Amino acid sequence: MIYAGIDVAKDKHDCLIVNSNGKALSKVFTITNNKQGFNELFANLKTHSKDLSKLKVGLEATGHYSNNLLEFLIANDLPTTVINPLHTNLYRKGLSLRKTKTDKVDAHSIVTMLRTECLQPYSQSSYHVRELKSLTRYRFSLVQDCAKLKSSYARLCVILFPELEKLVSSLHINSVYTLLSELPNARAISECHLTRLTNLLSGSSKGRYSKDKAIEIRNAAKNSIGSYSEVKSLELQQTIQLIQMMENQIAQVEAKINPIVDSLYSPIMTIPGIGYRMAAIIIAETGNFVDFNKAEKVLAFAGLEPSVYQSGQLTSTHAKMVKRGSKYLRYALFNAAKYVCHWDEGFRQYLKKKRSEGKPYNIAVSHAAKKLTRVIFHLVKTNQPFIRMA
Repeated sequence: MIYAGIDVAKDKHDCLIVNSNGKALSKVFTITNNKQGFNELFANLKTHSKDLSKLKVGLEATGHYSNNLLEFLIANDLPTTVINPLHTNLYRKGLSLRKTKTDKVDAHSIVTMLRTECLQPYSQSSYHVRELKSLTRYRFSLVQDCAKLKSSYARLCVILFPELEKLVSSLHINSVYTLLSELPNARAISECHLTRLTNLLSGSSKGRYSKDKAIEIRNAAKNSIGSYSEVKSLELQQTIQLIQMMENQIAQVEAKINPIVDSLYSPIMTIPGIGYRMAAIIIAETGNFVDFNKAEKVLAFAGLEPSVYQSGQLTSTHAKMVKRGSKYLRYALFNAAKYVCHWDEGFRQYLKKKRSEGKPYNIAVSHAAKKLTRVIFHLVKTNQPFIRMA
């Protein structure tokens, strides 16, 4: 068997090729991050083994820098393993006490891991998980940006027409967006013809808001303490446009996420309270649990394990969550636990028990999240559906 370790960088990649005994078949060589460099690597590998099935290639998951090279290797039927950089870093430190980190040393660490560790090769399922990870993180970013815009929008509503919020079910509904896009301040609403205002509200709310609501809103606008500002009004209109655009983008991303989750047939989806959004993040961030052999390692990766401080006879009795690892996974597990505690009787009773012990709500939910993590790990590893408490 021939092994190749590749240390990935932005403009170039360092490669080391060894045999089954760990003997280097050539010096560490560098290829450029372009088609010419990729072809040079492929040609070099083929000189050592014509049979591609007897080749194993390993590289670190370095975000977008490794994507193009990984796709090239997979397209050329080269068995490839993607390694967590944290795993590589810990492994390199274990090989030597010296504080040495160079691209050549990293290539050596990767190829040694590939040769001596039991690492899973990249697969079609891995491709789906990688795509899912990109989609879920992009969605997470969009949702955060949209939330900031909605906060700004609510602030502008308070400045321009503060009374409106008490007259509608929510400021963040289509009918209100439509109203304020056309009439972005109290003065404009108060001067609007009643027929136009009624048609505007009725059409955008699908008949929910009628002439009576239009009269109520116009009267409130006539007596409003809201400021009149053309600049703020323009800002409000453009903020609404941005919110609607981002909500449309989020919907498009979710339309891509759902089919991928379906294609993976994950038992996570059988747990009551967990839908596509939370399941997608959990699957994506854990790599569908391929590289985890214990639930405790998943908890550590999510930053849900308690921190431990012990020195001599002193042991901390107020351990907090370490909150290291994937913030996305921690977010998904914590929020999924809330939903599951609502929909499943067993988890509901568990949360109730923790609350009866005097634990604050969020602390109790974090305990439920740990329990949920262990349940999910068991279901995925055994490929069994969730069984609800009778």
